[in-house]
Order: sequence, then structure tokens, then C-alpha cells
Amino acid sequence: MAYDPNNIFAKILRGEAPCFKVYEDEMTLSFMDVMPQAEGHTLVIPKFPAENLFDLDPDFVAAQAKTTKIVAAAVKRAFDAPGIMIAQLNGPAAGQTVFHFHTHIIPRSAGIDLALHARKLADFDLLKKHAERIKAELAD
Repeated sequence: MAYDPNNIFAKILRGEAPCFKVYEDEMTLSFMDVMPQAEGHTLVIPKFPAENLFDLDPDFVAAQAKTTKIVAAAVKRAFDAPGIMIAQLNGPAAGQTVFHFHTHIIPRSAGIDLALHARKLADFDLLKKHAERIKAELAD
């Protein structure tokens, strides 16, 4: 499948769709997942039109990893999470539903199940509060 420049993440990058931004640099953007699997579920995307890992420029792979590490540490602190799950899906058979490369950062705690992927919109006021919690940890 060819990269679709009208996917939701491409629209977010162009400012055509809103997001609850957590972090941004020259090569990446991080924001709250609007269909979270757990409180604090955050995404990191490259500012590069790649459908999956195999299409992503190596410099953006490095930038993606760096941003994921920075944001994951902030998510861990903001949600006092004993564990963090990092997930990256390539293709529909792997569960990818938005065809712009992205990494999931999901706080994990024992006894708390994950919600189903990409099924239910979260309360936007809550997502805004979650984004602020993570940004406060990034500011430290």
C-alpha cells in the first residue's frame, strides 16, 4: 500500500487536525492517543511520510527512538507507572490501523487490563489533563 498523505497523523502534522501535544522537535511529534489502551497512552510520530518501519528514513528511525525514550520516561513519572509498554505495529496483519509510522507508549501496572486497541474515544478534557501531566515531567 502506498503512503496516504491524508491519514490522520499526516493531517495532525500539517495542523489540519487537532491533537493533545506532549512534545515536539524538528523530526518528531508526540501526543495523546485519543483511543487509549490505558491512561497516559501516548504516541510518537516522525515528521516523515512513512507508512511503516520499512519506509522510514534511518535518520528518522534514530530521532523516533530518541523521542520515544524521552517521552516514555516522562509518562512513567507522570503516571507513577511501574512498567511501560512500547509498541510499534507494521501492517494490518500486525494490528496497524493508522498508516503513518508511530510508536505507542503505554503505562502498565499489575492488575490493570489494557483496553482494546483503537475502539473507544477518550474524554478530551481528560486527555488534555494527561498531556499537561506529561509535559510537566518533561520540563523537569
